[in-house]
Amino acid sequence: MKSRLKWRLILVSLAMVGIAALLVGVSIVFLDYLVNFWWFDSLGYGFYYLLRLFYRYLIFALITLLFFLIFFLNFRIALRYLGSASPSAVSKKYQGYEKLVRVFRRGSPWLYNPLALVLAVLVAIPLFRQWQGFLFYVFGPDAGITDPVYGKDISFYLFSYPIYTLIQRRLLFAFLVLLLGLALIYWLEHRLMSSIGRKLPRGAKWHLSLLILLVFFIEIWDFFLQRYSLLYGSSHQPLFFGPGFVEMHIILPLIWGTLILLGATAFSLVYVIHAKKSWRRGLKVTLAFGMLFVLSLAGRHSTFLPKIVEKYLVKPSEISREKPFIESSIRATLQGYKLEEVEIRKFNPERLPRDIDAPNVRQTLRNIPLWDRGVLADVYRDLQELRNYYVFPKINVGRYPIGERKQQVFLAARELDYTQLPGGAKNWINQHLSYTHGYGAVMTPASQGADEPIAWFLKGIPPQSEYGFTVKEPGIYYGLGTYTYAIAPNSAGEMDYPKGNDNVMTNYRGKGGVSVSSYWRKLLFGLYFQEKDIFFTNKIKEDSKILFRRNVRQRIRSLTPFFSLDRAPYLVVTSKGLYWVQDGYTTSSWFPNATPRTTDKGRINYMRNSVKIVVDAYNGTVDFYIADPADPIVRAYDRMYPGLLKELSRMDKDILRHIRYPQDFFETQMAVYAKYHMTDPSVYYEQEDVWEFSNARGDKSVGTEVSYFATLDLIEPGRLDFLLLLPMNPRNRDNLRALAVGGCDQPYYGKIILYEFPKGELVYGLPQIYALINEEPKIAKAFTLWDQAGSQLVQGIMLILPVGNTILYIQPIYLQASGKIKIPELQRIIMSQGQIVVMEKSLEEGYAGLNKLTAKEETAVESRFPALSPASEKMGKGGSSGVSSGEKSPGDETKKKN
Repeated sequence: MKSRLKWRLILVSLAMVGIAALLVGVSIVFLDYLVNFWWFDSLGYGFYYLLRLFYRYLIFALITLLFFLIFFLNFRIALRYLGSASPSAVSKKYQGYEKLVRVFRRGSPWLYNPLALVLAVLVAIPLFRQWQGFLFYVFGPDAGITDPVYGKDISFYLFSYPIYTLIQRRLLFAFLVLLLGLALIYWLEHRLMSSIGRKLPRGAKWHLSLLILLVFFIEIWDFFLQRYSLLYGSSHQPLFFGPGFVEMHIILPLIWGTLILLGATAFSLVYVIHAKKSWRRGLKVTLAFGMLFVLSLAGRHSTFLPKIVEKYLVKPSEISREKPFIESSIRATLQGYKLEEVEIRKFNPERLPRDIDAPNVRQTLRNIPLWDRGVLADVYRDLQELRNYYVFPKINVGRYPIGERKQQVFLAARELDYTQLPGGAKNWINQHLSYTHGYGAVMTPASQGADEPIAWFLKGIPPQSEYGFTVKEPGIYYGLGTYTYAIAPNSAGEMDYPKGNDNVMTNYRGKGGVSVSSYWRKLLFGLYFQEKDIFFTNKIKEDSKILFRRNVRQRIRSLTPFFSLDRAPYLVVTSKGLYWVQDGYTTSSWFPNATPRTTDKGRINYMRNSVKIVVDAYNGTVDFYIADPADPIVRAYDRMYPGLLKELSRMDKDILRHIRYPQDFFETQMAVYAKYHMTDPSVYYEQEDVWEFSNARGDKSVGTEVSYFATLDLIEPGRLDFLLLLPMNPRNRDNLRALAVGGCDQPYYGKIILYEFPKGELVYGLPQIYALINEEPKIAKAFTLWDQAGSQLVQGIMLILPVGNTILYIQPIYLQASGKIKIPELQRIIMSQGQIVVMEKSLEEGYAGLNKLTAKEETAVESRFPALSPASEKMGKGGSSGVSSGEKSPGDETKKKN
């Protein structure tokens, strides 16, 4: 009895060990899936993660099943007509054929079932790689926009057409394999039946006929889809994108002819297969249709006929022939980049600025961003990093209420950089348990006067403010830096921030991270990170969590790899804590007729800023908000993944008021609009008013100016809005042609206004203003004096800002030490209205000086060239003397330097 009990215990123990080993083995094999699920679930997206896996493998299973049934059913049908000949009746000459057919028939379940499955998997794999496209096909809504050629909703091209082309190719491959394989088997059967004086069963002929028809119909479908491919033609670039006269009047009829002739060839071929007496006549008809099909196909793909038509019919009257197609391309391109509602306003610059006491002038000057972010980074580093392991990875711009007014500011998060610790402090405990986070942020006004100390709206550790800013949770566990995993809270204690000669310690209380308290999870995370210390350390507590994927962009990409992201997230400071806001884009290359662009997001011709993503710097939570509900792609994602996306109105109001129009999207839009603002096909055809981005420093080797933020009243007079600006020049010219403005504040968020300057009037561009500055003796002398040994002169990026009806050009001048510790200082501010240059210590002084000198110049010009009297005007018209009333006085072209 005891012996039996003993054996039972041994068996139970072995079973438990076996089960444990099995669980360990399965966990290791599926380790990535398990860790990913824990991570997604910790963020509240566990169901979303499982749903993505479910979709992926469900689509693979359904596609595989479809093709398996195609192969399986055709094999079953073929088996009904094989093996009709008796082995004894077959001559020795054909016994080899008979054995092969018998093997296929008798071993059918073990032969054609695995064969059908293998073939189905091979066909399905390329479709499986496009599983997201199938989801778009199922969940994609109508866009509400129709293409001008075929009248189809744009959603057909975004969601259906790419899948149809992919399915057509795989179906053609599958049925060609079937047709060739079964044709070979039926040919062998036919040889066997002929050897004993019998015919191939009629059902076998019908089976082959149906397969032939299916192959032809699938190829006919391809020709039908080729009609839509004309909307993506690039043969007319760089003039316009999409089909032109030749495509719609030559190529399209040839496609229809090819399609019809291929169908006629298919039916006549089936007739020949089943004809008994008139098969010769049917063969001639089939050959005739086939030859016509080949000729039509050759014409469709040959360049000879299109070139002849292009040369002798289109080119002599190109604008009239191509006008409707150019118009369609312009309209589609504007729709693809959301530019169809750009408002164009005429701007006639005035030389004389408004008085400084005019409404909004002082407030506008207070918000002009004088600090170049690259220079300000040195100030923040030297004055506010405070410890060598803190860094400011990026300087952000924003607008915050300071007292009773809104102030444009610069701000940055103080993040942790573990690599900057001394070598002796670099160990596993410090890296993953002690130095776990950055701390706080700094904020300064965008504008200030020269020789004035910087006003710190937010500074220090812990964060201090004399302007009412408070931050409840200043810890930065998730940011822009390169972060490894951290385990918090832990018994070793986390260094919160330095205080005098000591460190203030803390324990993480946030929502982020995955529980790692059990030995099981410690083992799995040790394997996942290939780090043995995770398992063997005794510093992990019951409430310890492992925080990983802590870089904001990496975090978002791990969650939603299908969204394209703006260049960098920006920081938002609230009383609750610090948050990162990241703009997300939906893009496509399938918008019909729209001109594509090659960007860092790939080749696209459709783009929308459809998502705003908020990441809590302390808790690590990630929330996705729909910013453009009219976008069909983001609505498709919302249908696919319920619970992933939220309405923008649900965003925390303290964060919502700080969102802005994204720079990547704005610059992409303006790069397109630089050409496509010419909406009249005749004007567009001449291409005489193409623009480009203004140059930042007047030197073509430096690069082009990017957009910048400013607070101006360019949307509604008298109302200051936070705006995104981008000046533009005529292509290969230096003068200013337009100023693009993007609204960032409600109710004008996303509104784009283009201020056009008169074509016939010279509005100075940046290179010309730089030339004025360099020619000014007093400025050149001051530059020489400041730029001496021990100090270094830095010229900031020049800004172009309309104030009233005057274009102001403003450039900050900095002075910094030439050694390791730079601490740049704002030394002077250069200001110009296009003809007069002043350099003063503050914007107010510069504006007042510019106003005074401009008025003085106007008075001098009037005294030298008095206005014409009616009598002298008549003389001028006679041409004998005086200045013509239609001409400008010489003084109007005079450039005066201070």
